[in-house]
Amino acid sequence: MRVYEVLFIVAPNVEEGDVDNLVTQLSDVATNQGAQITKIDRMGRRRLAYPIGKFNDGYYVVFTLEGSGAEIAELERRMRVMDAVIRYITIRIDEDLKRAEKFRVRRAARAAAVAGSRRSRRREPALPIGDGVEEDDEEEEEI
Repeated sequence: MRVYEVLFIVAPNVEEGDVDNLVTQLSDVATNQGAQITKIDRMGRRRLAYPIGKFNDGYYVVFTLEGSGAEIAELERRMRVMDAVIRYITIRIDEDLKRAEKFRVRRAARAAAVAGSRRSRRREPALPIGDGVEEDDEEEEEI
């Protein structure tokens, strides 16, 4: 199974209740196609980076879902024909999640190694000042 993030922006002239109905409708489409939705993040109304049509803001919604890819095609087809959805993008993130997990494991191992070396340094007793070791000084020879 692959992991995808589907972000879509709903037009600001759509009522809040209609946005919830739209989110429910699109999540039902994804689950009926065989995808498993792991997270729905309603980011709320935000300003757009650039005007889209006559709109300067919109409702942002992010789905995180697991599936084979066929359900993504159907979900994008439905969003394409909806007037309420002004933009959408789908990103495959499973490889990024694997890479992030690998870095997290490396970071934890490195932190454990550093913490272990700090502990070993703490356990070693400090050398006394007059320990009997003398430094070699260069002596000048007299002629």
